[in-house]
Amino acid sequence: MPWRITPDNAGRRRWGRKVGGDKQFAGVKPLFEPLSKAGFAWFSINYRLAPKHHFPAPVEDVESAIRWVKAHARQYRVDPQRIALTGESAGAHLVAMVAVQAKPDTQVAAVVPFYGPFDLEGLARSKSNERAAQAVLGLVGATQLNEEAYQLLRKASPMNYVHQGMPPFLLIHGTADTIVPHEQSVKLCEKIKSVGGACELLSVEGADHGIGGWEKHPQFQAYKSRLVEWLKATLDRQGDQGPVAYRTVRVRALPPPAINELPTQ
Repeated sequence: MPWRITPDNAGRRRWGRKVGGDKQFAGVKPLFEPLSKAGFAWFSINYRLAPKHHFPAPVEDVESAIRWVKAHARQYRVDPQRIALTGESAGAHLVAMVAVQAKPDTQVAAVVPFYGPFDLEGLARSKSNERAAQAVLGLVGATQLNEEAYQLLRKASPMNYVHQGMPPFLLIHGTADTIVPHEQSVKLCEKIKSVGGACELLSVEGADHGIGGWEKHPQFQAYKSRLVEWLKATLDRQGDQGPVAYRTVRVRALPPPAINELPTQ
């Protein structure tokens, strides 16, 4: 059966400077019910956090989680050929980064980033959001905006690694986002299409940053049905055995054994 890996973006959240987390209070929690009702197995994972840990540590943790779940696919009765990654905010940056730099054992079939920062240098240079600028600096371990920091930000930006042969992307972003500009998703989708890749941008009109906040607004909820429809269509195309029957399996996978330095609080 198809399944999804969801990096957690929980706890006290500052993009790129997360200092704590707990899966029970995940920023992606609104996704669990629609995924479960649609019959997806999902795995919610943790990753190392800044400022104690810097890029590429969290990316490596997501890659380790993919390997772990693939190794245990038979145990959970899931199809390793039908993997989708999703994440919101910092998690969106991670899943995009993993997808654009995929190795043979970390390849996935679909990617769904929610309002992610994909051009970190551009976000820092814009100076439109000091909070976001400081956050991306924290991710790469820099303390001030200078040429060395910009080089690190370029290295950590998924936008700079777009290439042919990537998995399909569904980008979901609120048009009124005050943390990560909607334009970040617009530009990534345009770049993916420019190299012949598959990308769809679902803009949630009037929505700010965070699907938790979207729950209070009925007019923002259409993204859930579109997400499920897109995943089913995309993952069915990626499988070797054609369309599949969907059933509900709920799994919260602990970080892979190889990750031995995860935060505890």
